[in-house]
Amino acid sequence: MTKISIIGAGLAGCEAAWQLAERQIPVTLYEMKPERFSPAHSNPDLAELVCSNSLRANLPTNAGGLLKEEMRTLGSLIMTAAEKTKVAAGNALAVDRQAFAHEITEKIEAHPLITIIRQEVTALPEEGIVIVASGPLTSEALATALEPLVGKRLYFYDATAPIVAADSINYKIAFRANRYADAGEEGDYINCPLDESQYLKFIEKIAEGDLVRSRNFEDEKVFEGCMPIEAMVARGPLTLAFGPLKPKGLKDPRTDREAYATVQLRSENQEQTMFNLVGFQTRLTFPWQEKIIHLIPGLEKAEILRFGTMHRNTFIDAPRILNPFFQHQKESRIFFAGQISGVEGYPESTASGLIVGLQVAALVNNQELFTFPKTTALGALSSHISNDHSPNFQPMNINFGLIPPLEGKKRRKRERILAYVERARQDLKMWHNCNAE
Repeated sequence: MTKISIIGAGLAGCEAAWQLAERQIPVTLYEMKPERFSPAHSNPDLAELVCSNSLRANLPTNAGGLLKEEMRTLGSLIMTAAEKTKVAAGNALAVDRQAFAHEITEKIEAHPLITIIRQEVTALPEEGIVIVASGPLTSEALATALEPLVGKRLYFYDATAPIVAADSINYKIAFRANRYADAGEEGDYINCPLDESQYLKFIEKIAEGDLVRSRNFEDEKVFEGCMPIEAMVARGPLTLAFGPLKPKGLKDPRTDREAYATVQLRSENQEQTMFNLVGFQTRLTFPWQEKIIHLIPGLEKAEILRFGTMHRNTFIDAPRILNPFFQHQKESRIFFAGQISGVEGYPESTASGLIVGLQVAALVNNQELFTFPKTTALGALSSHISNDHSPNFQPMNINFGLIPPLEGKKRRKRERILAYVERARQDLKMWHNCNAE
């Protein structure tokens, strides 16, 4: 049987390995941890989450939620592990990071058709099918080895949010609530309200803050969906108030009114002993982060368990390198999956691994590679990485704008989204029935 090598045991690599092994196809999965860690990783387990513990929206009326639903339909390992290790997060799917990574590691290690080799790969295997799922922090040696295949490497900067201890939050000020939830619901998020003067002082201090210097990196290119707070503040004084700090739908129980701005915290683990500051990715220095966090009402004495950090993400110019199967246009034995392939986000990375696993299984079984319906989230993702016509390709989260418009009458937004979801479900069901083993 054709040898299959998967480089990288993150979300995409683990998902691809699982899909192949579940179809009785043996694979070799390479992971450089614990022999070597990237600047952002610290857990020797597979599928370690770095930027956030949230896999974002879980309802199918959001494009990210629809993508998760489609992956569950196709037997995703990552989605199963996420459900098993989830923490309270309203309508979002957030997980206990350590439990999540441990669950996936146990499943992968126990599978008889998956061989894990813990060593850094610095050159592509010369034989067999290769799935490059080395992630956004691909090592310099491997990135250099990939250059003949992908040409100029692209990158943007990504940042992680701070985490505070739950028992150090002042609950006389902070309150539990979800945006837009019924008033009677306790809520999964902890909210810290700011009045106008507190908010203005807060952003003033962010603007004054010292930043961690880049380490000989190129021009800093920040991804819009994971922008540091200091970059948002630089865009204007109200950017945060209309972004991650928007108070819409969050009434302070002390006043029964919305505050001027509200900082939200989301549970980091199942025991709810740790909470991360939602949308607070930053590259401020640690001492300055401490000053900023302690300015937030309710967090004046918060114990900071992890400070925010910033790192560079690497991705390829997918539309000019890959076809809709995530396969190299010229080297058909090589596939790319995960964020290096040009997708952005945990669910999208997982989905690309699932897609590639299914494509490679078809290739091994001498079947034609397949195309998901473009009306589905999986199909829209495949189309985006291969058909982007912009001169400056950038990774993008799945969204309904990537899905072909509906035919017929014009609809209101909610009616339109429900129609998108129903069409996607029907088309995936039909596709699945036609491609069932």
